[in-house]
Parts: sequence; C-alpha cells; structure tokens
Amino acid sequence: MTMKKQKSANSGKKNANQGHSSKKNNANSQDANDVRIDKWLWAARFCKTRAIARELVLSGKVQYNKQRSKPSKVVELGATIQIPAGFDYKTVVVKEVIGQRRGAPQAQLMYEETTESIALREKNAAARKLSIFHSPRPESRPDKKQRRQIIRFKHQ
Repeated sequence: MTMKKQKSANSGKKNANQGHSSKKNNANSQDANDVRIDKWLWAARFCKTRAIARELVLSGKVQYNKQRSKPSKVVELGATIQIPAGFDYKTVVVKEVIGQRRGAPQAQLMYEETTESIALREKNAAARKLSIFHSPRPESRPDKKQRRQIIRFKHQ
C-alpha cells in the first residue's frame, strides 16, 4: 500500500514540474536572442574556446561600450566591443547576435570593424616595421671568437 502512495506522490510531482517546464520553454524562447558576451566572442571566432573568451572578459581586456563588463553581459545590436588582437585592439560594432559558432566567413558577418580601428592598427603595424630597421639584429648567433670579442668589449 505504501508503494501505491509513493507512485501517486511521484506522479503528482511530475505534473507539477511539467507546469514549470512550459514556463521555462517560454523563457528560453524569449532568451534565444540574449547571448552572453563571452559566448558571442567565441561564436564570432575571436577566441578558440568559450573558456578563453570568459578569461578575456574577466581580465578586463574586452570592453563593451567603452566599459569593463562581466562575461554574463548580454550583447545587443549596435554595441561597440573592443577586443585585443595581437599587439593591438580591434574595435567592432555588433551587427548580428548569434550564440552558435559558425564558419569564418559567416562569423565575419556578425560584426563590422570601425574605420578608426583599422587605421590605428595599420599605423601601429607600420611603426613596428620601421622600428625593426632601427634595431638591427644579427643574422646568426655569434661564434666563439665573436663571443670573446663581445665579452672583452663589455668589460673595458
């Protein structure tokens, strides 16, 4: 007799949970367009993994509308995001909000880099190229004789 009571109690719980799941489904359909910034960075192929994207945002290297944000920040259309790219930063404007990772050509359609950002990155790249000419490096490692000459020169 206790088994029948337990079964009926469990079936009552299932019915109660079914009511919540339909509410969750409605919430999920509304939140389908809500994508976290770490997930968007991963989907737009700025980071290889979501964990790396999360660390970028947590460390403060990614700025959302010129402000530091949390990884759970929801990305909106038209927002500006500043992302580190090598030695420079890319400033992009969000054109599409998708949480799924896609191919590179489709991912590039999710954002548009600002003209100021492109100009600044090109200027910095040119400056880095010029600085290489001002600090020349030897073509190979010094041999034994050259090392001795360097040591003598340093100790004069």
